Amino acid sequence: MKKWLVFIFFFFFAFHLPLHENSATAKSDCTEPLPDLFKRISPSVVLIRTLGIDPFKVSGRISTSLGSGFLISKDGLVLTNSHVVFGSSAIAVTLDAGQTVPADLIGADPILDLAVLRIPVPEQGLTVAPLLDDSKSIKVGEEVIAIGNPLGLEQTLTRGVVSGVNRILPITPMSLTVPMIQTDAAINPGNSGGPLLNRCGEVIGINTSALSPAENIGFALPVNIIKRFLPQLINNGRIIRPWLGIRGRLIREKEVREFLNIKLVDGYLAETIEPGSPADQAGLQGGAFPVSLAGEEFLFGGDIIVSANGQPLDNYQKFERFVFALKVGDKVNLSFYREGKQHKVEFILPERPILPWDLPHE
Repeated sequence: MKKWLVFIFFFFFAFHLPLHENSATAKSDCTEPLPDLFKRISPSVVLIRTLGIDPFKVSGRISTSLGSGFLISKDGLVLTNSHVVFGSSAIAVTLDAGQTVPADLIGADPILDLAVLRIPVPEQGLTVAPLLDDSKSIKVGEEVIAIGNPLGLEQTLTRGVVSGVNRILPITPMSLTVPMIQTDAAINPGNSGGPLLNRCGEVIGINTSALSPAENIGFALPVNIIKRFLPQLINNGRIIRPWLGIRGRLIREKEVREFLNIKLVDGYLAETIEPGSPADQAGLQGGAFPVSLAGEEFLFGGDIIVSANGQPLDNYQKFERFVFALKVGDKVNLSFYREGKQHKVEFILPERPILPWDLPHE
Protein backbone atom coordinates (compact mmCIF):
# COMPACT_ATOMS: atom_id res chain seq x y z
CA MET A 1 0.00 0.00 0.00
CA LYS A 2 1.40 3.37 -0.96
CA LYS A 3 2.20 5.84 1.76
CA TRP A 4 -0.64 8.25 2.43
CA LEU A 5 0.78 11.77 2.56
CA VAL A 6 -1.30 14.56 3.96
CA PHE A 7 -0.60 17.85 5.64
CA ILE A 8 -2.82 18.65 8.60
CA PHE A 9 -3.29 22.23 9.74
CA PHE A 10 -5.78 24.47 11.47
CA PHE A 11 -6.56 27.68 9.62
CA PHE A 12 -7.34 29.38 12.94
CA PHE A 13 -3.80 28.90 14.25
CA ALA A 14 -1.07 29.66 11.76
CA PHE A 15 2.06 29.18 13.82
CA HIS A 16 4.46 26.38 12.98
CA LEU A 17 8.10 26.34 14.06
CA PRO A 18 10.41 23.49 13.04
CA LEU A 19 12.20 22.27 16.12
CA HIS A 20 14.94 20.02 14.89
CA GLU A 21 17.70 20.59 12.37
CA ASN A 22 20.75 18.40 11.81
CA SER A 23 23.06 21.37 11.34
CA ALA A 24 23.20 22.09 15.07
CA THR A 25 24.98 19.93 17.59
CA ALA A 26 23.84 19.06 21.09
CA LYS A 27 25.92 20.34 23.95
CA SER A 28 28.13 17.63 25.38
CA ASP A 29 30.70 19.65 27.29
CA CYS A 30 28.57 20.27 30.39
CA THR A 31 29.72 17.84 33.07
CA GLU A 32 28.57 19.64 36.19
CA PRO A 33 27.46 17.03 38.76
CA LEU A 34 23.68 16.83 38.99
CA PRO A 35 23.59 17.77 42.70
CA ASP A 36 25.51 20.96 41.88
CA LEU A 37 23.33 21.73 38.88
CA PHE A 38 20.20 21.23 40.97
CA LYS A 39 21.54 23.52 43.69
CA ARG A 40 22.27 26.20 41.12
CA ILE A 41 19.01 26.04 39.13
CA SER A 42 16.34 24.92 41.61
CA PRO A 43 16.00 28.39 43.27
CA SER A 44 14.52 29.58 39.96
CA VAL A 45 11.71 26.98 40.14
CA VAL A 46 8.56 27.89 42.07
CA LEU A 47 5.42 26.19 43.36
CA ILE A 48 2.16 27.75 42.15
CA ARG A 49 -1.11 27.36 44.03
CA THR A 50 -4.40 28.69 42.69
CA LEU A 51 -7.90 29.26 44.00
CA GLY A 52 -10.88 29.20 41.67
CA ILE A 53 -14.49 30.12 42.36
CA ASP A 54 -17.35 29.00 40.10
CA PRO A 55 -20.41 31.12 41.02
CA PHE A 56 -22.67 29.03 38.78
CA LYS A 57 -22.31 25.85 40.83
CA VAL A 58 -24.71 25.05 43.63
CA SER A 59 -22.03 23.19 45.58
CA GLY A 60 -18.31 22.66 45.20
CA ARG A 61 -17.85 26.24 44.01
CA ILE A 62 -14.29 26.50 45.27
CA SER A 63 -11.47 24.61 43.60
CA THR A 64 -7.75 24.56 44.21
CA SER A 65 -4.86 23.39 42.08
CA LEU A 66 -1.09 23.42 42.07
CA GLY A 67 1.62 23.44 39.47
CA SER A 68 5.11 24.64 38.75
CA GLY A 69 6.76 27.65 37.17
CA PHE A 70 10.17 29.22 36.79
CA LEU A 71 11.57 32.72 37.02
CA ILE A 72 12.65 34.30 33.74
CA SER A 73 13.60 37.81 34.90
CA LYS A 74 15.11 39.50 37.93
CA ASP A 75 12.06 41.77 38.21
CA GLY A 76 9.74 38.88 39.08
CA LEU A 77 8.36 37.42 35.84
CA VAL A 78 7.37 33.77 36.16
CA LEU A 79 6.62 31.48 33.22
CA THR A 80 4.12 28.63 33.63
CA ASN A 81 1.34 26.80 31.77
CA SER A 82 -1.93 28.55 31.11
CA HIS A 83 -3.92 25.59 32.39
CA VAL A 84 -2.27 26.03 35.79
CA VAL A 85 -3.53 29.60 36.32
CA PHE A 86 -6.13 30.56 33.69
CA GLY A 87 -9.45 31.59 35.23
CA SER A 88 -8.12 31.58 38.80
CA SER A 89 -9.43 34.03 41.37
CA ALA A 90 -6.18 34.06 43.34
CA ILE A 91 -2.63 32.89 42.63
CA ALA A 92 0.15 32.34 45.17
CA VAL A 93 3.77 31.52 44.41
CA THR A 94 6.08 29.76 46.87
CA LEU A 95 9.78 30.41 46.32
CA ASP A 96 12.58 27.93 46.89
CA ALA A 97 13.41 29.60 50.21
CA GLY A 98 9.87 28.90 51.45
CA GLN A 99 8.46 32.41 51.14
CA THR A 100 4.93 32.59 49.67
CA VAL A 101 3.92 35.72 47.76
CA PRO A 102 0.84 36.75 45.75
CA ALA A 103 1.12 36.73 41.96
CA ASP A 104 -0.56 38.78 39.25
CA LEU A 105 -1.47 37.22 35.93
CA ILE A 106 0.23 39.30 33.22
CA GLY A 107 -0.79 37.27 30.18
CA ALA A 108 -2.10 33.83 29.22
CA ASP A 109 -2.75 31.84 26.05
CA PRO A 110 -4.71 28.58 26.45
CA ILE A 111 -3.90 27.48 22.90
CA LEU A 112 -0.12 27.44 23.37
CA ASP A 113 -0.72 26.73 27.08
CA LEU A 114 1.59 29.55 28.19
CA ALA A 115 1.14 32.11 30.95
CA VAL A 116 3.27 34.82 32.56
CA LEU A 117 2.94 35.91 36.19
CA ARG A 118 4.59 38.73 38.10
CA ILE A 119 5.61 38.46 41.76
CA PRO A 120 7.14 41.05 44.11
CA VAL A 121 10.93 40.89 44.32
CA PRO A 122 12.15 39.84 47.79
CA GLU A 123 15.07 41.58 49.50
CA GLN A 124 17.44 38.72 48.69
CA GLY A 125 16.64 38.97 44.99
CA LEU A 126 15.63 36.24 42.57
CA THR A 127 17.41 33.46 40.69
CA VAL A 128 16.57 33.31 36.99
CA ALA A 129 16.54 30.16 34.86
CA PRO A 130 18.67 30.68 31.71
CA LEU A 131 16.94 29.93 28.39
CA LEU A 132 18.66 27.93 25.66
CA ASP A 133 19.61 30.16 22.73
CA ASP A 134 18.09 27.92 20.05
CA SER A 135 16.01 24.78 20.58
CA LYS A 136 16.84 23.62 17.04
CA SER A 137 20.03 22.24 18.60
CA ILE A 138 18.12 19.63 20.60
CA LYS A 139 18.84 16.03 19.60
CA VAL A 140 17.21 12.72 20.42
CA GLY A 141 19.22 11.02 23.15
CA GLU A 142 20.38 14.24 24.76
CA GLU A 143 20.27 14.01 28.55
CA VAL A 144 17.70 16.25 30.25
CA ILE A 145 16.28 16.91 33.70
CA ALA A 146 12.92 18.22 34.89
CA ILE A 147 12.46 20.20 38.09
CA GLY A 148 9.01 20.80 39.49
CA ASN A 149 6.43 19.98 42.10
CA PRO A 150 4.75 16.70 41.13
CA LEU A 151 1.74 15.98 43.36
CA GLY A 152 2.90 18.87 45.55
CA LEU A 153 6.30 17.31 46.30
CA GLU A 154 8.33 20.49 46.12
CA GLN A 155 11.58 20.80 44.17
CA THR A 156 11.59 17.30 42.73
CA LEU A 157 14.21 16.44 40.11
CA THR A 158 13.66 13.73 37.51
CA ARG A 159 16.16 12.65 34.91
CA GLY A 160 15.91 11.23 31.40
CA VAL A 161 16.65 11.88 27.76
CA VAL A 162 15.03 13.56 24.80
CA SER A 163 12.96 10.68 23.42
CA GLY A 164 11.74 12.48 20.32
CA VAL A 165 11.43 15.85 18.63
CA ASN A 166 8.76 17.42 16.45
CA ARG A 167 6.10 15.33 18.16
CA ILE A 168 2.65 16.27 16.87
CA LEU A 169 0.05 15.32 19.45
CA PRO A 170 -3.50 14.38 18.45
CA ILE A 171 -5.13 15.48 21.68
CA THR A 172 -5.19 19.28 21.63
CA PRO A 173 -5.93 21.93 18.99
CA MET A 174 -2.51 23.56 19.23
CA SER A 175 -0.67 20.25 18.93
CA LEU A 176 -1.47 19.94 15.23
CA THR A 177 0.78 22.89 14.47
CA VAL A 178 3.25 22.95 17.33
CA PRO A 179 6.10 20.40 17.41
CA MET A 180 6.77 19.24 20.97
CA ILE A 181 9.80 17.79 22.72
CA GLN A 182 9.19 14.26 23.99
CA THR A 183 11.06 13.09 27.08
CA ASP A 184 11.15 10.05 29.33
CA ALA A 185 12.00 12.18 32.37
CA ALA A 186 9.07 11.53 34.71
CA ILE A 187 6.36 14.19 34.28
CA ASN A 188 3.41 14.00 36.70
CA PRO A 189 0.53 16.27 37.75
CA GLY A 190 2.15 19.27 39.39
CA ASN A 191 5.12 19.28 37.01
CA SER A 192 3.10 21.38 34.57
CA GLY A 193 4.77 24.73 33.97
CA GLY A 194 8.17 23.63 35.24
CA PRO A 195 11.36 23.70 33.17
CA LEU A 196 12.89 20.91 31.10
CA LEU A 197 16.65 21.54 31.19
CA ASN A 198 19.71 20.28 29.38
CA ARG A 199 22.87 19.21 31.20
CA CYS A 200 24.14 22.79 31.08
CA GLY A 201 21.16 23.90 33.17
CA GLU A 202 19.53 25.78 30.29
CA VAL A 203 15.75 25.65 29.79
CA ILE A 204 14.98 23.83 26.53
CA GLY A 205 11.22 23.76 27.06
CA ILE A 206 8.33 24.05 29.48
CA ASN A 207 6.80 20.79 30.72
CA THR A 208 3.22 20.79 29.49
CA SER A 209 1.64 17.35 29.31
CA ALA A 210 2.05 13.59 29.71
CA LEU A 211 0.32 10.73 27.97
CA SER A 212 -1.90 8.60 30.17
CA PRO A 213 -1.83 5.67 30.87
CA ALA A 214 1.64 5.53 29.30
CA GLU A 215 4.65 5.62 31.61
CA ASN A 216 7.36 8.27 31.24
CA ILE A 217 6.08 9.83 28.04
CA GLY A 218 6.02 13.56 28.65
CA PHE A 219 6.03 16.60 26.39
CA ALA A 220 7.49 20.08 26.61
CA LEU A 221 6.89 23.19 24.52
CA PRO A 222 10.23 24.19 22.92
CA VAL A 223 11.96 27.34 24.07
CA ASN A 224 12.04 28.84 20.56
CA ILE A 225 8.24 29.01 20.54
CA ILE A 226 8.23 30.42 24.06
CA LYS A 227 10.64 33.21 23.12
CA ARG A 228 8.72 34.03 19.95
CA PHE A 229 5.42 34.70 21.70
CA LEU A 230 6.57 35.81 25.16
CA PRO A 231 6.67 39.52 24.20
CA GLN A 232 3.01 39.41 23.15
CA LEU A 233 1.98 37.83 26.44
CA ILE A 234 3.87 40.47 28.40
CA ASN A 235 2.85 43.50 26.32
CA ASN A 236 -0.69 42.54 25.27
CA GLY A 237 -1.74 40.02 27.90
CA ARG A 238 -2.55 37.57 25.10
CA ILE A 239 -1.33 36.23 21.77
CA ILE A 240 -3.04 37.97 18.86
CA ARG A 241 -3.80 35.64 15.96
CA PRO A 242 -6.17 35.79 12.98
CA TRP A 243 -9.28 33.64 12.75
CA LEU A 244 -10.68 31.84 9.75
CA GLY A 245 -12.27 28.95 11.63
CA ILE A 246 -11.57 26.12 9.20
CA ARG A 247 -10.06 22.82 10.27
CA GLY A 248 -8.93 20.32 7.70
CA ARG A 249 -6.04 19.10 5.60
CA LEU A 250 -4.47 19.29 2.18
CA ILE A 251 -5.48 16.47 -0.13
CA ARG A 252 -4.45 15.29 -3.57
CA GLU A 253 -7.19 14.03 -5.87
CA LYS A 254 -4.98 11.35 -7.43
CA GLU A 255 -4.07 9.84 -4.06
CA VAL A 256 -7.69 9.87 -2.85
CA ARG A 257 -8.89 8.23 -6.08
CA GLU A 258 -6.52 5.30 -5.44
CA PHE A 259 -8.58 4.48 -2.35
CA LEU A 260 -12.03 5.84 -3.20
CA ASN A 261 -13.87 5.97 -6.49
CA ILE A 262 -14.86 9.60 -6.07
CA LYS A 263 -13.97 12.71 -8.03
CA LEU A 264 -12.25 15.48 -6.07
CA VAL A 265 -9.77 18.28 -6.75
CA ASP A 266 -6.41 19.15 -5.23
CA GLY A 267 -6.81 21.60 -2.37
CA TYR A 268 -7.61 22.10 1.28
CA LEU A 269 -10.41 19.82 2.49
CA ALA A 270 -12.59 21.63 5.05
CA GLU A 271 -13.48 18.96 7.60
CA THR A 272 -15.02 21.11 10.33
CA ILE A 273 -16.09 24.76 10.51
CA GLU A 274 -15.92 26.51 13.88
CA PRO A 275 -19.30 27.95 14.92
CA GLY A 276 -19.43 31.73 14.72
CA SER A 277 -16.16 31.98 12.80
CA PRO A 278 -15.72 34.08 9.64
CA ALA A 279 -15.80 30.87 7.60
CA ASP A 280 -19.09 29.88 9.25
CA GLN A 281 -20.61 33.31 8.63
CA ALA A 282 -19.48 33.13 4.98
CA GLY A 283 -21.36 29.85 4.57
CA LEU A 284 -18.46 27.44 4.17
CA GLN A 285 -19.36 23.84 4.96
CA GLY A 286 -17.44 21.06 6.69
CA GLY A 287 -17.59 17.33 6.09
CA ALA A 288 -20.14 14.82 7.34
CA PHE A 289 -18.90 11.48 6.02
CA PRO A 290 -16.13 9.83 8.06
CA VAL A 291 -13.82 7.62 6.03
CA SER A 292 -10.76 5.74 7.29
CA LEU A 293 -7.88 5.55 4.81
CA ALA A 294 -4.58 3.86 5.62
CA GLY A 295 -5.19 4.33 9.33
CA GLU A 296 -6.27 8.00 9.09
CA GLU A 297 -9.82 9.27 9.50
CA PHE A 298 -11.14 11.88 7.09
CA LEU A 299 -14.38 13.85 7.02
CA PHE A 300 -15.36 14.02 3.37
CA GLY A 301 -18.25 16.01 1.97
CA GLY A 302 -16.95 19.43 2.96
CA ASP A 303 -15.84 22.26 0.71
CA ILE A 304 -12.44 21.94 -0.97
CA ILE A 305 -10.59 25.25 -1.05
CA VAL A 306 -8.48 25.42 -4.21
CA SER A 307 -7.10 28.96 -3.99
CA ALA A 308 -6.67 31.75 -1.47
CA ASN A 309 -6.13 35.36 -2.50
CA GLY A 310 -5.61 34.14 -6.05
CA GLN A 311 -2.90 31.63 -5.16
CA PRO A 312 -3.54 27.88 -5.63
CA LEU A 313 -3.43 25.66 -2.54
CA ASP A 314 -2.29 22.50 -4.29
CA ASN A 315 0.89 21.84 -2.34
CA TYR A 316 2.32 22.31 1.11
CA GLN A 317 4.68 25.17 0.26
CA LYS A 318 1.96 27.35 -1.25
CA PHE A 319 -0.38 26.60 1.63
CA GLU A 320 2.34 27.44 4.16
CA ARG A 321 3.14 30.80 2.53
CA PHE A 322 -0.51 31.77 2.60
CA VAL A 323 -1.20 30.74 6.18
CA PHE A 324 1.95 32.19 7.71
CA ALA A 325 1.28 35.59 6.15
CA LEU A 326 -2.20 36.01 7.64
CA LYS A 327 -2.77 38.94 10.00
CA VAL A 328 -5.76 40.35 11.84
CA GLY A 329 -7.56 42.76 9.51
CA ASP A 330 -6.47 41.06 6.27
CA LYS A 331 -9.00 40.57 3.50
CA VAL A 332 -9.20 36.92 2.40
CA ASN A 333 -10.64 35.65 -0.89
CA LEU A 334 -11.28 31.92 -1.06
CA SER A 335 -12.23 29.89 -4.11
CA PHE A 336 -13.71 26.48 -3.35
CA TYR A 337 -15.55 23.55 -4.87
CA ARG A 338 -18.83 22.19 -3.55
CA GLU A 339 -20.63 19.36 -5.31
CA GLY A 340 -18.58 19.92 -8.44
CA LYS A 341 -19.29 23.65 -8.72
CA GLN A 342 -16.84 26.45 -7.99
CA HIS A 343 -17.76 29.24 -5.55
CA LYS A 344 -16.02 32.28 -4.08
CA VAL A 345 -16.24 34.06 -0.72
CA GLU A 346 -14.53 37.11 0.74
CA PHE A 347 -14.23 38.32 4.33
CA ILE A 348 -12.02 40.25 6.77
CA LEU A 349 -10.06 38.32 9.39
CA PRO A 350 -10.90 39.25 12.99
CA GLU A 351 -8.78 38.37 16.01
CA ARG A 352 -9.38 34.82 17.13
CA PRO A 353 -11.13 34.72 20.53
CA ILE A 354 -10.61 32.11 23.21
CA LEU A 355 -13.08 29.35 22.41
CA PRO A 356 -14.64 26.80 24.79
CA TRP A 357 -12.62 23.90 23.38
CA ASP A 358 -9.36 25.79 24.01
CA LEU A 359 -9.85 25.42 27.75
CA PRO A 360 -9.13 22.28 29.80
CA HIS A 361 -12.17 20.34 30.94
CA GLU A 362 -12.61 18.28 34.08
